[in-house]
Amino acid sequence: MARNRDSFNEINITPLTDIFLVLLIIMMVIAPLLDQQGLNLAVPNNVEVQDVKQDNKLISVTVSDDDRYFIDDQEITPEQLEDTIQQKIKDFPEGLLILAQPDASHGAVVKLMDKARNAGVTNISIAES
Repeated sequence: MARNRDSFNEINITPLTDIFLVLLIIMMVIAPLLDQQGLNLAVPNNVEVQDVKQDNKLISVTVSDDDRYFIDDQEITPEQLEDTIQQKIKDFPEGLLILAQPDASHGAVVKLMDKARNAGVTNISIAES
């Protein structure tokens, strides 16, 4: 029962090259996708909030610590935000100023930004109140 061990003389590298070629193609397809950014942001210089508040061409929306929205010291529900901003944008064509209190949640500010974009606002500024 002697086995003939001389029949296996060399290693077949064809499957190995197939795997490397597939990995190379996958990397070539995925590499351009990794370079895309989610948001294009233009970060402005610091501006004093008092200076911006005096400019009456912006809609000022305050986001409180408990995630409530106020326009002209009047509370607005999240459902009314888009309609209210859409009505006010006619009188304030420059855009929207979000005055977020320090403990306001990120989700509340993003929701306000989404509603403003849906209402047709093109310029949005954020400041801490």
